[in-house]
Amino acid sequence: MADLAFRVLGEVDYLATFEAMKKFTDARSSDTTDELWLLQHPPVYTQGQAGKTEHLLAPGSIPVIQADRGGQVTYHGPGQWVLYLLVDLRRRQLGVRALVTLIEQSLVQLLAEYGIEAAPRADAPGVYVAGSKIAALGLRVRRGCSYHGLALNVNPDLEPFRRINPCGHAGLEVTSMAACLPDTPLDMTVIGERLLAIVGENLPPVSA
Repeated sequence: MADLAFRVLGEVDYLATFEAMKKFTDARSSDTTDELWLLQHPPVYTQGQAGKTEHLLAPGSIPVIQADRGGQVTYHGPGQWVLYLLVDLRRRQLGVRALVTLIEQSLVQLLAEYGIEAAPRADAPGVYVAGSKIAALGLRVRRGCSYHGLALNVNPDLEPFRRINPCGHAGLEVTSMAACLPDTPLDMTVIGERLLAIVGENLPPVSA
């Protein structure tokens, strides 16, 4: 069995991808290879399991989809890399908190390679630059296996974030790599491939 498979899916519909993640997780066996899915979504707001409608301020024409991940409302759109982690946590002897930390540290590592100083926050999952959120995360674990994952703002339109309380935090500013590096050309493909590589390298191996 291969340890990990990488899938680069391009821009794909959120709801179809959500259903595919659930189907993959429900159908997997103890021998199913873990997968990382790298993709972008057309503009969409997603609500976590405990999501409150009061955090949707003015969604307008952008669709709102109920998801089964943790967390509140967030926005996905072009220019943002989404990485879904379909991982058997028991096989890698990973707890949920350890997986969250691994994701956050992987993002900090990637951003540091671009000279962006970022850090997680104990009170609000995700990664922040000078108080502004640059990456969000939300997970679901079922039958000991994770799905959903992270979203990194490379160069998306940030205006839709102003129509919500991002991740349930009123007034939270959202930023992007492009906003942090206004004079630096950013290659989405290179950044996505590096994000995949870092998360893959940081995952502990499957235990024998």
